[in-house]
Amino acid sequence: MPPPTAAPGSNHAPQVAGRTAAFGTSIFSEMSALARQHGAVNLSQGFPDFASPEWIRAAAKRALDADLNQYAVSYGAPRLRQALAAKTAAQYGLTYDPDREITVTSGATEAIFAVMQALVNPGDEVIVFEPCYDSYVPSIQMAGGVARAVRLDAPTWTFDPAALEAAITPQTRLILVNTPHNPTGKVFSAAELGLIADLCIRHGLIAVTDEVYEHLVFAPHRHIPLATLPGMGERTVTISSTAKTFSLTGWKVGYACAPAALTAAIRSVHQFVVFCSATPLQEALADAVQEAPARNYYATFLRDYETRRDFLYSVLERAGLRPEAPQGAYFLMCDVAHCGFPDDIAFARYLTTEVGVAAIPPSVFYLTPPPGQWARFCFAKNPQTLQAAADRLAAWQQP
Repeated sequence: MPPPTAAPGSNHAPQVAGRTAAFGTSIFSEMSALARQHGAVNLSQGFPDFASPEWIRAAAKRALDADLNQYAVSYGAPRLRQALAAKTAAQYGLTYDPDREITVTSGATEAIFAVMQALVNPGDEVIVFEPCYDSYVPSIQMAGGVARAVRLDAPTWTFDPAALEAAITPQTRLILVNTPHNPTGKVFSAAELGLIADLCIRHGLIAVTDEVYEHLVFAPHRHIPLATLPGMGERTVTISSTAKTFSLTGWKVGYACAPAALTAAIRSVHQFVVFCSATPLQEALADAVQEAPARNYYATFLRDYETRRDFLYSVLERAGLRPEAPQGAYFLMCDVAHCGFPDDIAFARYLTTEVGVAAIPPSVFYLTPPPGQWARFCFAKNPQTLQAAADRLAAWQQP
C-alpha cells in the first residue's frame, strides 16, 4: 500500500507528535559538526579519542569468534550482571540480585529514559540540579512529567538546601542526582547526599542517581553512592556505564541497579525500547569488570586522567579563560564572562570557528536563564589532541 499523501492542493505538512516540538539537535552533535566543518580541535563532546584497552577489545573478538552474536537476555547477559553485582558489593557494600535487580541498558542515556518512562506518571514532578545533562529533561517530558530545577551555584556548584526543600511539592515523584556531575565536575559531598536522603525519606520520594563517572573522582573528594546511605537502598535507582568506565563510549553498555519492584518496571520499558544490548560487547565487558581489579585498572585510569586534567587546566589558565578545577568527571568549566561575548553560545561558536578549539556552552543545560558565562572543555583526549588545542589557544590568549 502506498503511503498516504496530502490532498491535491493541500498546503498542510505531515503532522508530527507535539511532544517533539521543543527538542532540537543535541548540543554535542551540533558542536561536533561545527568542529568538523572548521577543522577545530574537538574538546566539546565527551568521548575519548585514544585507543581503548587492547585486552577488552580482544575479549570482544573472542566473543565474536565464539559466535555469541544472537540476542542476549533482554535485561542483560548473565555473566555481565553477575560481574556487576560482585563489583558493586566489593566496592560499595551494596548487594543486588543480578537476576532481579540489575538491568543492562544501551548506555546510561537509555537507562535514564527507561527509568523515567517506568516511574513517572503524567503530571509527576522530577527535581533536577541545573545545569543538568541534556537528556534528563526530554526524558522526563516524554514520560509526561515536569522537571523542576534546583540551581548549583557557581563557582563552587553548591545548592541552597532551602531551595531544594522548597522545590518539593505534593506532585514530586523523583529527585535526580548526577555525581560526579556533568558539566561542572562537581562531586556531591556526604553532607549534601545526607540532606537529599533525608528529604527523600521524609517525603516518600525515589532517588535516581547518574554515576557514570564514579571512577573519575579526584582527591581529596570521594564518590559516595546515594544508595549506601541509611534508608536509601530501597528507594534508589543507581545508573552507571561500563562503556564509559572502560573508554568504549561507542559500545553503549550501561546499567541500572534498583530494588526488584522498581527493576521490574524499568525492564518492562527497556524491552520495548531496544530489547537488548549487543551480545558480544556485553560478554567482553563482563571480562573487563571481572579483570579490572587484578589489572589495577581503576587506579591507572584515574591517574591518566589527572595528568590530562592538569595539562588542560594550565593551558586554559594561560589562555586567560579562568578554569575551575573539577572534583570529578573529565570536564573543565571556565568562566568566560570577561571575554566580551553576548552569551556563552556566541563564545563557543567563535572559539570553534575562529580559534579552532570547540567547547560546549553550558547554558543549554539550564531550564532557567543562567547567571554569568561559562564554557565546558573535555580532557578525555590524547596528548596530541590536547597539545594541538594548547597551540591554538596560545596563539589567541585573552588579556
